[in-house]
Amino acid sequence: MKRSIVWHRRDLRLHDNTALNQALKSSDEIIPIFIFDDDILNQRQDFSPACVRFMLESLEDLEQAYLKKSVLLVFDRGKPLEVLCKLQEETGASAIFFNEDYESYAHKRDTAVSEHFKSKGVEVHASFDQLGIHPKHIRTQQNNVYTVFTPFKKTWLNSFNGIPSPEPFPKDIKSHNIKRIQLPMLEDICKASSVEPEISGGAGAAAALWQAFLAERIYHYKTQRDFPGLNATSRLSAHLRFGTISIRQLFTDIKSLLEEKTSKDKEGVETFLSELIWREFYFYILYHFPQVEFGSFKPELAGINWENNPAFFEAWKAGQTGYPIVDAGMRQLNQTGWTHNRLRMIVASFLCKDLLIDWRWGELFFMQRLIDGDLALNNGGWQWAASTGTDAQPYFRIFNPELQSKKFDPNGSFIRQFVPELAGLPDKYIHNPYSVYQKSPLMLESCGVKLGKDYPFPIVDHKIQREKALKMYKL
Repeated sequence: MKRSIVWHRRDLRLHDNTALNQALKSSDEIIPIFIFDDDILNQRQDFSPACVRFMLESLEDLEQAYLKKSVLLVFDRGKPLEVLCKLQEETGASAIFFNEDYESYAHKRDTAVSEHFKSKGVEVHASFDQLGIHPKHIRTQQNNVYTVFTPFKKTWLNSFNGIPSPEPFPKDIKSHNIKRIQLPMLEDICKASSVEPEISGGAGAAAALWQAFLAERIYHYKTQRDFPGLNATSRLSAHLRFGTISIRQLFTDIKSLLEEKTSKDKEGVETFLSELIWREFYFYILYHFPQVEFGSFKPELAGINWENNPAFFEAWKAGQTGYPIVDAGMRQLNQTGWTHNRLRMIVASFLCKDLLIDWRWGELFFMQRLIDGDLALNNGGWQWAASTGTDAQPYFRIFNPELQSKKFDPNGSFIRQFVPELAGLPDKYIHNPYSVYQKSPLMLESCGVKLGKDYPFPIVDHKIQREKALKMYKL
């Protein structure tokens, strides 16, 4: 009898799970396990309570899915290699299956696990599951690695139709049931917070979000995706982070829509597909250039002399900068654990190019708050905004927060939701209350806002900071 361990990590689902399906095809019995990794729990600084809560909800959902198949999902805590060694010795498992992960810590961990068990005669199978196309398969005609998105996308699309369809939900799972610890509570892993996530974990929640997005919003995605006041995005980022939905399912459904719909409807679908390819691109960069996890992709910009004013950083974190669209974005992040992608770009640009603070400060803070914190995407986004990354925004392109606000929140509906002290201002005032104050403080007070008391004065002058940023980047 062949007995195999299935080690879940970023693949918290039964449907179209490559490692699980391969184990089921080649084994008589499986033992599924999730390990709470002490090397991460005891050392990492980037824990987000919202992200951990989402993970625990997803694990509970996975546990229940297994129970419906009369299978116990094993939970354990410790160093992964030690936990797996103990489990293998106890059960006599002759193989271990897991899906690949591309972060540097995960790569070192998985390499150590593979080398150890192979030396003991235990089969180790690392499966490709997290992306549509493996990073090693996308090369230039000169067999080099892409560092610019557009040609990467073109080559990626050449293989799009070759992405396999998802495998069906496993009908029968035979397992060797053992029990370890109970699923922990949030407080067992990190400090609880007042964050109230708008996104629930689990494969069922992921499927419902995807179907709702497919029903209508995906067709308007191109024209509406940049407006944070609209419910226009998929909200699937956390589910993709933890693998509660198969990326192959998304790509298969998108293929069907592109075959069926008119050219007008296709525009929204194609734009959403392009965003998924950006996800593939950032994983591709992390895979080929793991050094981006710790510093600038562009070595020539590694020596920027950031000002790193702690008071400015605290104001930015709290959403008290005096720039309404920036503050609204940061408050949404703090209150819900999520913020709109357009706002991620705005607040990141503001931190780096208005406040002149090292992008790594913002990157870490985001990971400490985001429900969908994913190293590859978060790092890629921050380096894009800071102009230090691959195919990043040029350093001389600096978002003007007022213009961004007027363009993407024209009626101030999003600002009013998260900066309620400005709710009484007319639309034309809400994007820059300070400009109104300069003309007439009484006019502003007549709308219920006393600057410096109800809402802060701007902590910096954008025009002045822009010139300082341009000089700072010219090393």
